Amino acid sequence: MDKRKISVKPYNENWKVKYNKEKYKLEKKLNDIIVKIYHIGSTAIPNIKAKPIIDILVVVEDINKVDRYNDSMQALGYEPKGEFGIENRRFFQKGGNNRTHHVHIFQKGDKEIKRHLNFRDYMRAHPKEARKYSQLKETLADKYYHDINKYIEGKNDFIAEIDNKAVKWSNKNQ
Repeated sequence: MDKRKISVKPYNENWKVKYNKEKYKLEKKLNDIIVKIYHIGSTAIPNIKAKPIIDILVVVEDINKVDRYNDSMQALGYEPKGEFGIENRRFFQKGGNNRTHHVHIFQKGDKEIKRHLNFRDYMRAHPKEARKYSQLKETLADKYYHDINKYIEGKNDFIAEIDNKAVKWSNKNQ
């Protein structure tokens, strides 16, 4: 079992700065294949608590070309993890047990891109829902501070509910 301690921290404006610095580095290393880069996850949602790990979504034209950049990603301090449980994704993590960044790479048009962006944008537009999510994460982090699987499992129903609301909200606002 992963023995790192799960800890959620109050929102920090510096997370945007960290994202922008990392985005710049990724653009330089992956320039040939990048379509777009986004800040996703809880650190991209103002005023909620989060594990202080910057989640970055990179959209590429061809997912099969990403593996050619594993050495470049390692040079930036990332560990290539392959699909890591999500088909047609390439996942990279930085910082070992003291993670600082996660990079999720998907091919243009993958449904996961829209799902992540819908979730982020819905939570930004609905601060009450975001606070509920923040409170849930804090409760789970306190209860399962050494069990990342239980922590994630505890969020699944809430995330699924928000994903459904976010799709309807997004469709209505397009």
